[in-house]
Amino acid sequence: MLAEMSPYLLLGFLIAGVLYAFVPGDFYRSHLSRPGVWSVIKAALIGVPLPLCSCGVLPTAVSLRRNGASRGAATSFLIATPQTGIDSIAATYSLLGPAFAVIRPLAALLTAFAGGMLVSKEDKACCVDANMDVDTIDAPSSDSFGGKIRDALRYGYVDMIRNIGKWLVIGLVIAAAITVFVPDGFFTFFAGYPILSMIAVVIVAVPMYVCSTGSIPIALSLMLKGLSPGAAFVLLMAGPAANFASIIIVSKSLGKKAASIYLSTIVVGAIAIGMCIDYLMPRDWFTMPMVESSAHCHLSVGLFSGICSVILVALMINALINRYTPNKKIENMDKEQVTIVVKGMTCGHCKAMVEKNLSKLDNVESVTVDLASGTTTITGQPDMNEVREVIDDLGFTMA
Repeated sequence: MLAEMSPYLLLGFLIAGVLYAFVPGDFYRSHLSRPGVWSVIKAALIGVPLPLCSCGVLPTAVSLRRNGASRGAATSFLIATPQTGIDSIAATYSLLGPAFAVIRPLAALLTAFAGGMLVSKEDKACCVDANMDVDTIDAPSSDSFGGKIRDALRYGYVDMIRNIGKWLVIGLVIAAAITVFVPDGFFTFFAGYPILSMIAVVIVAVPMYVCSTGSIPIALSLMLKGLSPGAAFVLLMAGPAANFASIIIVSKSLGKKAASIYLSTIVVGAIAIGMCIDYLMPRDWFTMPMVESSAHCHLSVGLFSGICSVILVALMINALINRYTPNKKIENMDKEQVTIVVKGMTCGHCKAMVEKNLSKLDNVESVTVDLASGTTTITGQPDMNEVREVIDDLGFTMA
């Protein structure tokens, strides 16, 4: 599985870095700040290729909302973004084939549009908070082409892998365990009960967290054991898009009704599209080469795939070391500092967001966050009520 995915993942990470380095953050906000159908459509179109997992998309959507995006656009963005991304589309093609690779982003677009429009019916006007310019989608500050290339490479092959690497490894381990320990044909019991199998997948997928890329090998391994392509697609869609943390944040930021629409759109959309896959589409569209070759005792790994696998593993080890190595850098020892613990940060997006938005407060000179421990060091004399408000608005908690 690693050998099949690695060339496409490396390509996807590169494209994600290019999107980050060359597309300014203002582009996203300027197209989502108006109520109505077009902002919902644009939010879905922007969210599908954007390489943000559900932990990164939540505060980003809150940020867009505070900057004037309609509730419908924010909901559309929330539904579309975690389901897929340029990296996971490439990985889906590598393991599950072209049909899944095409249907997955289309399903994200359709469900995002439906959910956004349902929420936007009650969103009469947008409100911009001029006193708090919360910002989370930001391109780097490099102006030169060479600087942007360096930023793209660092973001794609360091930051992105640090953000999703753990979940990718977990997904591969779970997939390997299912492939080895679950008996062949185990899920054929559900063959005559497609709705039951999809409901069972939803019950398992919604509470847990799995990123869009990490869900791919799990879906493949379940299909190897007899699960239908439609039920596997439910996992691909519902697993990354909905979890308890996202439901709580959506309820807090957009309201309980928006949260219920958000969850029901994902669940109903996943089951509906899964049924279409099982009953309306040719089964041979979803017969993958790896599934066919799984009957053999040995799977060959080509030289190029092997080299890509080694490179990807090395990058993931580097990201793991960077992620869990405490930040011992100490600056401005002669200036007053405040140290707090911020809970809920899970990736580099979260870290950068807390640092940037706390730095905008009055009497704050710099902010340094240690992602491994959540320790946040603020240099200056900030108003702690304002600090807590910013952290709460971003969806985190201050200990």
